[in-house]
Amino acid sequence: MIRIASGLERAFARNGFAEPSVEDLKEAAGVSLRTLYKYTPSRDEMVYTALDHRQTRYIERVFANLPGDRDLALYTIIDRVAIWMSSEASHGCLFHAAVAAAPHDEKLRALLLDHKAEVADCAAKATGLDGCQPDLTLILEGLTQSWPLHGEAAVSSAKRLCSALLHEVKTPS
Repeated sequence: MIRIASGLERAFARNGFAEPSVEDLKEAAGVSLRTLYKYTPSRDEMVYTALDHRQTRYIERVFANLPGDRDLALYTIIDRVAIWMSSEASHGCLFHAAVAAAPHDEKLRALLLDHKAEVADCAAKATGLDGCQPDLTLILEGLTQSWPLHGEAAVSSAKRLCSALLHEVKTPS
C-alpha cells in the first residue's frame, strides 16, 4: 500500500489533481488497474490516500529528532519546511491544491484542517510554545505559501517572525 500511496502522491504533486488520468495514476503507482482499485476504489480515494501518505512523510521529515532547545527547534522547523518546499512542494501546499481542485469536497477540507492543526500542534509541542498554535500556523503557512514567490527570502522572513514570537513569549507585556 505504501508503494501505491507514494506513487499517487508523486503524480498529484507533479501534475495537480485535474490532469492525471486513472491510467496515469496506475502507472505512477506501479501496479495494475485492478490492484489500484482494490486499495483505492475511486479517484477520490486515490486523492485521500496520497494526502494521508504526504501527511505522514511531512510530519516525520519536519518534526523528527528536533533539538531540545526550543529556539533552535523552531529555527530547525523553519529550515526543514524550506527544504521540503524546495524538494517536495515547489508549487505550494498539496493540501490547499486539493481543496482548490474540489472546493465542495468536505473530506478534503477536513484533511486540510487536520493537517494544519497537527502541524501547529507538533510545532507547539517541539518548541514549548503551547497556546501559540495560531502564531505558528501563520508563520509556517506564510512560509509555505510564499515560498514559490520568494524562496529563501521567505525563510528569512519566517525566522524574523519566529524571533519576534520567541521574544514576546519570553517577555510578555
